Amino acid sequence: MRSLFPVTDQTAAATDGEWSLGDLADRYAYPREGAWLRANMVSSLDGAAQHEGRSQPISSDTDMRIFGTLRGLADVVVVGAETVRLEGYRPARARDAFAARRAAAGQGPAPAIAVVTASLDLDFTLPLFTEPLVPTLVVTGAAAPRERVRAAEKAGALVVVAGDGAGAEPARVRAELAGRGLARQLTEGGPRLLGQFVAAGALDELCLTVSPTLTAGDAQRIAGGPSLAVPERFALASVLEEDGFLFTRYRRI
Repeated sequence: MRSLFPVTDQTAAATDGEWSLGDLADRYAYPREGAWLRANMVSSLDGAAQHEGRSQPISSDTDMRIFGTLRGLADVVVVGAETVRLEGYRPARARDAFAARRAAAGQGPAPAIAVVTASLDLDFTLPLFTEPLVPTLVVTGAAAPRERVRAAEKAGALVVVAGDGAGAEPARVRAELAGRGLARQLTEGGPRLLGQFVAAGALDELCLTVSPTLTAGDAQRIAGGPSLAVPERFALASVLEEDGFLFTRYRRI
């Protein structure tokens, strides 16, 4: 893997061979202070965020190593209910490679998964709810269906209210999670949820893998929903390359 940007004497010396998980963790380290919401997404050359409903066909082994690194650094992984259903989400697992780093940062053994949903139309018998190392959170609004809220709580999930209506409000999702000590936040989509964070001005960083693939078709982009009145500009923070895949990182200006 090569570091294309930024290029320093140190990164230039590390351009050949496979980067260790420690090297990747250093590159993707969170800021030291305050809540920080980053997104991790993959896109084909023609803008598809998935192929036949899943992101795996346009991903790569290195993309998955970075995916695992970002999870290994996060306090919480924020994901939409539809993505949970489509991707077959399971609880995040503890990984020895990140154990010392997480302990030094005062983190638990693995990040919590926070599922953002208005309807709570979720299967609470799945391992995501029955087998997590840390309780799964269900993030919703104050007017969410009461019977589904009770079902979530009965299954052991922690219900977080982050909106006055049926659904969660993106800016409040970030604030409510940070208020629970979950400041290092990572969202893996889907496109609808990411679009909501973008529209609310709540996203701090985008980690985007550009896959050297073409899919055609009518797949979703990485972010959906209503457009911004004025496009928001982000600044390039870093670029890695391997086998034609570009692993980019952009930060809010």
